[in-house]
Amino acid sequence: MIRCVGAVVHDAAGRLLLIKRGQAPGAGLWSLPGGRVEPDESDAEAVVRELREETGLEVRVGELVGRVERPAPAGVFEIFDYAGVVVGGSLRAGDDAAEVGWVDLAGFESLSAAGELVDPLAATLRDWDALPRR
Repeated sequence: MIRCVGAVVHDAAGRLLLIKRGQAPGAGLWSLPGGRVEPDESDAEAVVRELREETGLEVRVGELVGRVERPAPAGVFEIFDYAGVVVGGSLRAGDDAAEVGWVDLAGFESLSAAGELVDPLAATLRDWDALPRR
């Protein structure tokens, strides 16, 4: 098992923060920002670091939203997704992210219908009641 974290971040308008993955797995697809937990790093520290690296944003980490497992080239990614609130920074794509942006519900559904989301992000966020709010 490879421990990873992700962040479910909504803005004041209810839009969801997504990144377009620049590298495998999922290169070219939209996903939640996040990544691997480094040795001796807590989940919260990893979420803060990954968000800063991928989106340029500083976040305050909240409650665990959910957990998923995904196949990895050398095992299984065990991903713990946490709620996050933006407390600073400037939105920009960095590190593994080719693009970054806030997506409203119509935009999210459009990405889903076009097959541009990592699988099964849409179903997972629906189950967690974490879709964009508008």
